[in-house]
Amino acid sequence: MRIGRLAPLLLAAVFAMAGCAANTGESDSELVVGARPGSESVLLADIYVAALRSYGFAARGETADDPMVKLDSGAFAVVPAFTGQMLWTLQPDASALSDKAVYQAMLAALPEGVAAGDYTTAAEDKPAVMVTPATSTAWGGSELDLLPPHCDGLLVGMVTGVDTPSRVGSCRLPAPREFADDATMLAALRAGQLTAAWTTTANPANPADLVVLNDGKDALIRAENVVPLYRRNVLTDRQRLAINEVAGVLDTAALTDMRRQVAGGADPQAVAGAWLAEHPLGR
Repeated sequence: MRIGRLAPLLLAAVFAMAGCAANTGESDSELVVGARPGSESVLLADIYVAALRSYGFAARGETADDPMVKLDSGAFAVVPAFTGQMLWTLQPDASALSDKAVYQAMLAALPEGVAAGDYTTAAEDKPAVMVTPATSTAWGGSELDLLPPHCDGLLVGMVTGVDTPSRVGSCRLPAPREFADDATMLAALRAGQLTAAWTTTANPANPADLVVLNDGKDALIRAENVVPLYRRNVLTDRQRLAINEVAGVLDTAALTDMRRQVAGGADPQAVAGAWLAEHPLGR
């Protein structure tokens, strides 16, 4: 047999040995956690950087226009994402909506070589519908499933450039009216120019005087839970434990508060570090 024909077999053996080594020893190399440019994505990356550092591992955040490409190439070891957005990217026609169903569908759609850690069951940032207290009272409550019976004649607002669902349950929504920012849209909602406005569950701009409709157990809007994606055969058991521990402590209220601080000018890494200091992992 020629050496040229042996080469693929030898390479396969080398990669297999490298994979075993990655799972059996504690790596001393610095782990890079990837994010898209933008404070919200950077904040998520810094949360996982802080988690890894709390376990004694060297880690840093880095941005890229497409972090998944860097993850696929091995330049990034971990990339935090939202379950629903990732599922839509990988499988746009997926019909899953609930937290668990979206996570399982995402797992099945992940490319070879990429795995997912535990998702945050208590932390989400999914699209949400906001109404005035008067509308909530007229509809009989603050649950999202009260919207479809009032589908006809709905006037819905959205901030330009934000992706929003085209339907809620049986209600195919009319084309939304677009606004330059949250403040302008919410002013129109309060003035009665809109019936409802799109926001997200972890949007720090959500005001206390308006009602965000709750999407119940039988979800009508696709879940968006935080989840760490990572390269297979790169992280050690303790490194995987570190990133999975985040799922047990991060909730929507904390994510919203951290985003509010960052939007106010605070450094994302400092905010993430302070939050983790108050919510130590492994306890």
